[in-house]
Amino acid sequence: MQRRFLPAAAAAAAAVAMPGQASAQAAGASRLQAIQSSGRIRFGTTGDFNPMSFRDPASREYRGHQIDAGNQLARDMNVRAEFIATDWRTLINGLQADQYDVVFTGTSMSVPRAMAASFTIPWGRNAFVPLVRRRDANRFANWDALNQRNVTIGVNLGTTMETWVQSALPGATLRRVESPARDWQELLGNRVDATMSSLIEAAFLTKEYPDLVAIFQNTPRNPIPMAFLAPVNDMVFTNFLNAWITIRTASGFFEEINTRWGVSQG
Repeated sequence: MQRRFLPAAAAAAAAVAMPGQASAQAAGASRLQAIQSSGRIRFGTTGDFNPMSFRDPASREYRGHQIDAGNQLARDMNVRAEFIATDWRTLINGLQADQYDVVFTGTSMSVPRAMAASFTIPWGRNAFVPLVRRRDANRFANWDALNQRNVTIGVNLGTTMETWVQSALPGATLRRVESPARDWQELLGNRVDATMSSLIEAAFLTKEYPDLVAIFQNTPRNPIPMAFLAPVNDMVFTNFLNAWITIRTASGFFEEINTRWGVSQG
């Protein structure tokens, strides 16, 4: 199956060149019908969340757990998959602007996101753990030790980690990092004392960077479902995605790609 990779800025031009989705949506039809009519489904993905969504260094194509899921959905619908670059801060803006049909990048559910977009039923679950440098592994005895003004915690702007640290660790100093930079790069560069990671990403990062250690893995915080983001007010499309998740979960597909990509479940 041929796949095209478009930058987010080019999405509006693509909608003009291939107006199937836009015209169907304007007429009040479901996005599901628009996708079938146009023969393509557009996935918004960040490409910065290994092993969920990242660019292969050699081919520059997207790879990862969520890319495999998107390609499977496209095959099941008999349409072609397009992966469109976005970032965490503008995930929902892209949906609202019809830059893509659905977000496949490893999104966790949150109340603010649910107020602006539709979540599918969960395909998995996750939780938060702090990442620190190996030499600092014994510096923090418990979660309360992070909640101090002299502790700087790095988070990526627009993520659920940002909002959780603000509410759960209000005493800590927050350092926000905007894409394409990543919070763990600030940790490697000694500019923060810790970052808030997920069990999913922490498992990858601690293998890739031996100087990083995930602490409190026996007491992770903020257990959250993982789900796909779809446009609000299109229950036909969301119900279809829910049915697909149910079917593919029963078939063992999600368990298979979890194993393939080493995705830990919170």
